[in-house]
Amino acid sequence: MSSSGGGAGRAGMAYGLAAFGLWGLLPLYWHELDSTPAAEVLAHRMVWSVPTAVALLLCVRSWSWIRPLLRQPRRLALLAVSASLITVNWWLFIWSVSVDRVLEASLGYFINPLISIAIGVVMLRERLRRAQWAAVGIGGLAVVVMTVAYGQVPWVALTLSVSFGAYGLVKKKTGLDGLEGFTADAALQFLPALAYLLVLAGRGESTFTSEGTGHALLLAAAGLATALPLIFFGAAAVRLPLSTLGLMQYIAPSTMFLLGVLVFHEEMPPERWAGFLLVWTALCVLSWDALRHARKRRRTVTRHDPAASPAAVPEGTAAAQD
Repeated sequence: MSSSGGGAGRAGMAYGLAAFGLWGLLPLYWHELDSTPAAEVLAHRMVWSVPTAVALLLCVRSWSWIRPLLRQPRRLALLAVSASLITVNWWLFIWSVSVDRVLEASLGYFINPLISIAIGVVMLRERLRRAQWAAVGIGGLAVVVMTVAYGQVPWVALTLSVSFGAYGLVKKKTGLDGLEGFTADAALQFLPALAYLLVLAGRGESTFTSEGTGHALLLAAAGLATALPLIFFGAAAVRLPLSTLGLMQYIAPSTMFLLGVLVFHEEMPPERWAGFLLVWTALCVLSWDALRHARKRRRTVTRHDPAASPAAVPEGTAAAQD
């Protein structure tokens, strides 16, 4: 394994940790905007993402990728799909915070690693070990338990997990780095979002100017709150296999879960605990298997090349291989 591969793996892990850590804290931000309808918050999030992206591009002087991209219809089509998927995901997440369903949203992101692994197997033909298959099965059982207990499918959790898992897959196929991918998505979202905000303003229904300066600043800063974790996620997605990215994603829902219970004081009846415990069991199996396989891989590399540094072997690569 080359040192450049090891560097890419370590960078991908760092980007992933930053992305999911920030995402875990986002309910606190959207809760401060609960006087604004979710659709309006979403539109501001899209509109203000564009100047944020442009400012970041100016800082890093990264423009050369734009012209070649415009000459590739297939990649543009993939970007349209990714922009649509993340739009659905954003709106539902903002809405779930506004109606005190943070715990159900966190469940969706707990399930998401399992969805990402399943997508990696089906779409990218990544191979799983027996423990990983067991984890996916336990996660499926958790969904069944909650469906039976509540009398309905946990649609918020499932929609969030599937839309974000599919978004990760499409991002991987576009091949754009974090900032590039975020800018492309934002450009595609900008005009529809701006048109919606202009319609709201024309009807006198906009909260941008009616809720005070602090509220307006929070709406405007939604672009930066959106940009940072998405850029980090995009950078991680092109450096790590989906199965590894899936293992990291429970950082965000763990934080959301704690916020839902300790800050927003949402209820946790026994059936909800049962579902969460099954999902956590699945994630423990995944974590144990990933650590065990990473240690085995490091020993193998060291045995064949005693001079090789264990740090030069990106653990993420092993997650998708037998």
